[in-house]
Amino acid sequence: MKRTLMTMATCTIATLGQAQPINIGNRREVFWDNFIVDQDKTTATLTLHHPQFAGTVLVHDEPYEGDGCDYHNILKDDDRYRMYYLGWAMPSAKKTPRNFTPQGIRVCYAESKDGINWTKPKLGLRTYNGNKENNIILDSTDNGFDNFMVFKDENPNCKPEHRYKATAYSNRHEPKGLWCYVSPDGINFTRGWNLFKLEKGQAFDSLNVAFWDSNTNLYHAYFRGFHNVQNERLGDKNVRDIRHATSTDFINWTEAKLLDFGKDAEDYPLYTNVIEPYPRAPHLFVGFPTRYVERSKWSDSFDKLTGAQERKERMTLHPRYGLTITDCIFISSRNGDNFTRFDEAFVRPGPERQFNWVYGDCYPARGLVRTPGTRGHDDEISLYIFHGHWHDIATELQRYTLRIDGFASYQATYKPQALVTKPLVFSGNSLTINFATSARGSAFVEISDLDGNSIKSSEVFGDSIDRLVGFTDDLAQFQNKPVIITFTLSDANLYSFQFK
Repeated sequence: MKRTLMTMATCTIATLGQAQPINIGNRREVFWDNFIVDQDKTTATLTLHHPQFAGTVLVHDEPYEGDGCDYHNILKDDDRYRMYYLGWAMPSAKKTPRNFTPQGIRVCYAESKDGINWTKPKLGLRTYNGNKENNIILDSTDNGFDNFMVFKDENPNCKPEHRYKATAYSNRHEPKGLWCYVSPDGINFTRGWNLFKLEKGQAFDSLNVAFWDSNTNLYHAYFRGFHNVQNERLGDKNVRDIRHATSTDFINWTEAKLLDFGKDAEDYPLYTNVIEPYPRAPHLFVGFPTRYVERSKWSDSFDKLTGAQERKERMTLHPRYGLTITDCIFISSRNGDNFTRFDEAFVRPGPERQFNWVYGDCYPARGLVRTPGTRGHDDEISLYIFHGHWHDIATELQRYTLRIDGFASYQATYKPQALVTKPLVFSGNSLTINFATSARGSAFVEISDLDGNSIKSSEVFGDSIDRLVGFTDDLAQFQNKPVIITFTLSDANLYSFQFK
């Protein structure tokens, strides 16, 4: 008897009955890491997606800003978004006067109500050229920092005067290393205590992140390190890496461990990480590390890229300033240590133009912002990347948009293909899916239990981040017991689902 895709799960569920079911309750589930996917029975393809440019939201044209403004980080705080970033200018080999001159690193501040329109408030905290009418919250009189990342501490035991915490690298105070700054209001920060000493294998010269995770009741810290390798395929033996440590009190930390991407993962350099809990499914961490690519020598392609002469000038300061280019990848984790990594770039430098394909491209800000759909459709994710590094122009912070939950999806051809889950236990009496089909495409859902009972949905078509699925019978009869879900897709993408 010929088996259809819709009945595959029912026919094979007895053989899967011995597997320990995964209790998902009513949390949102995604497919980025294949944790809940039975890959042996799934015929649809896991597909990485890419954010789309949506315009410039901030220009760093103040005299204390310039072509080095980077390490933006954003947090949602009640009815507004707060942004922190470094204001500075890049070193240059040019002898001619420059628009922006390096005069130390400053921490600057911006705000937004919607994540699209940003302002630089005049805070009156720090003096620049005899004037306090600026958005500087810290300057070189405060620390010898190379980065500054802020989070709002939601730990119920957090002291009010420490509600906002920041991490910053200091080479001015002893011990040198990663320090904590604290603030009661997110504006006025004071130096607190040392988090990690600068030791072998650690560097901290990146945007080091930290946050409170309510699921594990732990603080997590992710910071930059390095280790040596024998055979990095582009010749760089000094591989930048990302390390992870946890704490119950933000004072005493576990020994930092390298992120684990699996035994077969290529060991290539990763710089920034911008890891955070994913807002729609906070049991998952997502990150967008910058991938550092340093070629060992000049080649014909460097001659043909834009800005070849400026690249050669930068090499007189250090060869890597001309030989290094960067892009960005997507990673996710369920435990904070083991990460699924897509090796194909999440963000590429893009079509060659005057100021790209340089060391500093594709550095995402930390902080995902939910913004209205650009064409009146469902809300989207906004993420932010700076542009204009090294070129003595005002760096721009540019907004990119992506479908909510849309980092990756299972995609099916016109000929129907299946996405089959491992045994799951859910709670709820309804199911919503984040999906998209063509006009002729479709999605069907079948839920089967260990006794051979099943329930099927009606045909679903359209494009929605939260579509309620209609079933032929009562869905609640399958909750709180092991089931397998089979999604049968035609010319469609499935991004996530949630029982409610």
